[in-house]
Formats: sequence, C-alpha cells, structure tokens
Amino acid sequence: MELRSARERWVRTGGIELCVAELGDASQPTIVLVHGYPDSKEVWSEVAGRLAERWHVVLYDVRGHGRSTAPEPLRGGFTLEKLTDDFLAVVDAVSPERPVHVVGHDWGSVQSWEFATVERTRGRIASFTSMSGPSLDHFGHWIKGRLTHPSPRRVGQLLGQGAKSWYVYALHTPVLPEMAWRGVLGRQWPRILQRMEKVPADGYPTTSLPQDAAHGAWLYRDNVRARLRRPRPDAHAHVPVQLITPTGDAFLSPSLYDELERWVPRLVRRALPAKHWVPRTRPDQLSAWISEFVEGGETGGADDSTGPAASVAPVKGAHAQRFGAQLVLVTGAAAGIGRATAMAFAEAGARVVAVDRDAEGVARTAATARLIGAPTAWGEVVDVGDEQAMEKLAEKVAAELGVVDVLVNNAGIGLAGSFLDTTSEDWRNVLDVNLWGVIHGCRVFGRQMADRGQGGHIVNVASAAAYQPSRALPAYSTSKAAVLMLSECLRAELADRSIGVSAICPGLINTGITGTAHFAGADEAEEQRLRRRAAQLYERRNYPAEKVARAILDAVVHNRAVVPVTPEAHGARLLSRISPRILRGVARLRPPL
Repeated sequence: MELRSARERWVRTGGIELCVAELGDASQPTIVLVHGYPDSKEVWSEVAGRLAERWHVVLYDVRGHGRSTAPEPLRGGFTLEKLTDDFLAVVDAVSPERPVHVVGHDWGSVQSWEFATVERTRGRIASFTSMSGPSLDHFGHWIKGRLTHPSPRRVGQLLGQGAKSWYVYALHTPVLPEMAWRGVLGRQWPRILQRMEKVPADGYPTTSLPQDAAHGAWLYRDNVRARLRRPRPDAHAHVPVQLITPTGDAFLSPSLYDELERWVPRLVRRALPAKHWVPRTRPDQLSAWISEFVEGGETGGADDSTGPAASVAPVKGAHAQRFGAQLVLVTGAAAGIGRATAMAFAEAGARVVAVDRDAEGVARTAATARLIGAPTAWGEVVDVGDEQAMEKLAEKVAAELGVVDVLVNNAGIGLAGSFLDTTSEDWRNVLDVNLWGVIHGCRVFGRQMADRGQGGHIVNVASAAAYQPSRALPAYSTSKAAVLMLSECLRAELADRSIGVSAICPGLINTGITGTAHFAGADEAEEQRLRRRAAQLYERRNYPAEKVARAILDAVVHNRAVVPVTPEAHGARLLSRISPRILRGVARLRPPL
C-alpha cells in the first residue's frame, strides 16, 4: 500500500521543512505515526491505510529523512529537544484544538518517549503506543541500576543488551556509516530486510534510504551518550502508554522494560511473535491494538487518572499480552477440549470463532466466550468433513472478520473395535472428521495466512494414539497418526512464512467423546455398555480439558512442534522413541472394557 491518496502539507519549524501526510476523516481523533531509523514515513503505509478507515492519521518524515529537509549543520541538529519542536509544530498544524494519539516505532518510539515525558507537551498528547524503542532516560537508569546493584541475572541482562546494541557503537564512528549507507549497504538493505526480517518486497524502503540512513546516524550521535550518562530523573510519562514488544527483536531485549511501571501512570503491555520491523510484517495486529487503545483513550480520557489502560477491557491469564485482539478459530468447540480452548483464548482477550456441528453447543460457547473476556465471539455451524462448507466458512470469516491468526483443528470423533470388525463406512466416517477435517482446515485457512504474509499458527489436535499402537483403536489411531505426520510436514513447509504448526497429543482426557464413540462390531446394547465403561475409565482418570487448553496456548506462544499433555502421553511418546518394542507388546493386550 502506498500513500498516494494522502493529503500532503509542509510544516516549517526551526529552519527546516517537514513533509506531512494525512489520511482519513480530519474530524475524527488524530493518530500521529512516527517512524524510526533508517526509515521514512512510508514504513507506516500499511498500518496507516488500515487505521484511516476509522481515524484521522498523520505521518511525517522526521527531519533529514524522506522529503523533509535536513538541518545545517547536521551535528547538533537531531537532538531530542529539536525533534520535540518538530512534533509540536506538526501537531499544531494538523490538530490544533485536540490532543493526538502518538504511535512510535524504533527511533520514532525513542523520540516519542521524550514527547510523552516532557512538560511542554502536556495536554497535547492523549496516549502513546511504543514499539521497539525505549526512552533513553529509562534506559540510562536501567543501566545504572544494574551497575550499582549487580546480580548474576542483572549482569546477564546488561551484557545481553550490550551485545544487541552493536549497531549503536558502529553508528558513533565518524564517516564510515555514511559511506556504507551511500554504498553497498544502502543497495543491499532491501534484500537484507527480506531475508532477515521477512519484510515483503513491496516497494519499501524508498529510494531516499541511503540519504535517510546517513542523516539519521546523527540521531544516535546527538543523543545516546549524553542521555545514558545523565538520564533525566523526572522522565515520568504524563499519558497512558501501550507497550508492544516484538518477541523476536534482534536489537532490544524485553528485560529493558522490566521496571517500566515506575515511569508510566497507566501501562498496557502486548507481546507480538515477530521481529523488529513489525509495521511492515504485522500491520493487521498493530492496527487492531492501536485502534483498541485509541478508542479506550477517547471514551475514558487521557489524564493521569484515566485513559486507555483504564478503559480497555482487562484480560486475565498468563497469555493476555500475547493474544489480545487476535482472531482465533476453534473447531469442535461445542464441548470438551474445543470448548475449553475457546474459553482459554477468550480469557486472553482473543476474538473467537467457535465451529461445530452442534448449533446449540457452539452458540453457548460463543456466548460464554464473550462473557469471560473475548472482545467478540461468533458461533458457526459447520461440518469440518465437508470441503465446500469449510471453503465457504473461510471465505465468510476472511470477508467479515479478517484472516485467522490462530487455527485450532480440534474436531474429532471416537471409533474403537478390531480392524476386522471395522467397516468401510466406519473408516470413511472417522477419516472424514479426524483427518479430512484437519486437512480442510489447514488448506483453506493456512492458504489465507500464507497469502497475508504476516505469520500465524496452526494447532492440530492429534492424540497419544498417534504413536501408541492399540489392537482396539486401529482406525482412530491411524487417523491421528496421519494428523501428526501432516503437522510435521506442514511445520517444515510453512516455517519460511512465519507460520508455526503444532500437534497436540492429549492422552486420556475427561470429555464427552466416549459418549458418542462408535464401537465397531458391537450391537446397540453392547455399544451402550462399552460407552459406559469407557466413560467410567475417563472419569476415574479425571484429567480436565482445561489443562489441554493451557497446553495449546503454550504451544502457540513457544511454537512447539509435538506436545504430549498427560503423563501417560509423555511416557508413551518417550517409549515410542527409545523402545518402540515395549509399546508393541502393550498394544497386544486387550483393553479393560
């Protein structure tokens, strides 16, 4: 997306001219997007286009970048004080009577921390969203705290961030950075971003990159050493702050923000599984979080006692920072593991699409999800084994809600009985749901994730039966073994697209699957007896579905490949790898039914 539709103006301040672009309805609240190094305002184009559907969006080229002019001389022309002058000039031009919401990335975030903490901007900012750029004052206090009160952990944090900051030292050297950027580094930078950060090759960065990067070196030279040596003691934010931390950032350690609460009156933390250049790689998620935060600020105020952090609906649990506002689709969500998983994502603040053949059950799941934390939740009645129905579902979800961020293929049915008693119809039924349902889900939603190019995660619920043979479960075990191998193959194929794939192998879980399981070769009375016996066995084991749900969320957070859940599932997995002969022997035993 380009900024061709933007309205441009020039703002003069301190002897330079800033190129300012505006999108959206100017009568709406204003969001100012501040770019980092070595970028220009175009780094925000994808985010800006999405936000402009609802808000008044303003972008400007920082002095010396893009189409803005550079100070003369360059030395001393990029201090935080002068960058604050520029920001106030832009804000006075685009929103003279109303405070603005500021969003900064990289050096855009570094300078926006200055805007959010100095007295002369009080009343001009409603909220601040920070990503991949700390306050230099907070950073200075962070360093001093670890030097004056060292511990093994604190020293490790200091050394770790010191290693990540190698580029800061390089940019302080005279002349060489400018020569590199105007030479081979400037020519190779787009390829480096594509290879290392998975930034799409869509016309970004712009042709001004070599000049922008050469000028921007003075951002570091004019500010870093001075502020780290003498950090301001009064660098307290006077606005609510949303912190978005890319978990794969190669330049900044998450520990930098360990003590941020002492500096911020209201703080919302978010974690994003991505690398540094999230405005280009994850614009959908950023836009959703920014909109949610801005909306909270507009409805709740923006002084020290109210604001987005107070207005945004709180979410519970260890994963609240990770899944807030993400779109999660769970199949087989009317009961059991599927329902528990939908509830767990709802508690973490995700938007939930619950899918099942049971209309009443899936409606209850969606209603409960909304009650316990999901911003929104929907119930969809679909048979996952029906290819056309799944394709229509994928089209509907994408058109109305967007591309799914996390897909959980959980729907499954039970089938027990010997191979010789299992009919072809039995085989078709179990494979249609347990295997083909997973294939359909992976194919239609996985394709959408891949085409979007912003990553995602697929969870396929297999079973410990996938690697534990049994004379009583030939069809069921075969279907789940196929799901396990499918997951492994997909994981290898989709890794380059930043899409994780996990196979969950629960074990004996106390759900209602035994009440609907089919027992091949048994008449109706015998089947009822076997269902009751199986249900009693699962009830005695009494392992709750909620623990499986927690394992699923952990698998997504940590991108785990194969996740056994119960102790017996872990044990069988271990035996399958070190002594499969034992498992084969156990498989010959008749089940206790």
